Amino acid sequence: MIRAIVLAAGESRRMGRPKLTLPFGEKTMIETVVDNAVQSKVDGVLVVLGSGAEKIAEKIKGYPVKTTVNPEFRQGMLSSIQWGFESLAEDTRAALVMLGDQPLIPGSVIDKIVDAYIQTGKGIVLPVYNKRRGHPILIDMRYRDEVKRISPDTGLRALVHNHAEDILEVEVDAPGVLRDIDTVEDYNEILSEEKKIR
Repeated sequence: MIRAIVLAAGESRRMGRPKLTLPFGEKTMIETVVDNAVQSKVDGVLVVLGSGAEKIAEKIKGYPVKTTVNPEFRQGMLSSIQWGFESLAEDTRAALVMLGDQPLIPGSVIDKIVDAYIQTGKGIVLPVYNKRRGHPILIDMRYRDEVKRISPDTGLRALVHNHAEDILEVEVDAPGVLRDIDTVEDYNEILSEEKKIR
């Protein structure tokens, strides 16, 4: 089983207000991310909640996903990744780590990463756009214990750095793999671009 971990526990400090429940198209940001995950080839979706857990859970209650609340969410993103890995079912073969503030990653990109993993068996698979690595990142469960031990100072970069020989880069035609929404400026810019596309 390949499952997605959607990180939705952050405090949105740079935004100044809860960003995941902000409007994005006809949905909210978190609904868009969850919908993209649900529509993809992953076998299940686990949403890691923290700050504003009740409001986010309310927004996504109509989706076939599981949720878990990271009690240590104030420790930062890595703690939510580690909590997500800890919370996955034992039959999970690999986890696709997705950011809740990256609504511009379509299911087709997720599928390409999943397919590449199935075909090659590489332990770490990540998308590349214009020669730059982005998210989401797929991690085989053979690294589960190592993920639990990673220092907050280095984050997942340490895992990637330590296992260069086990990395597969997948070229994608989706600039959204490089873009998350941290500030009001980021949000307004992406909304403006989306309106032009429509």
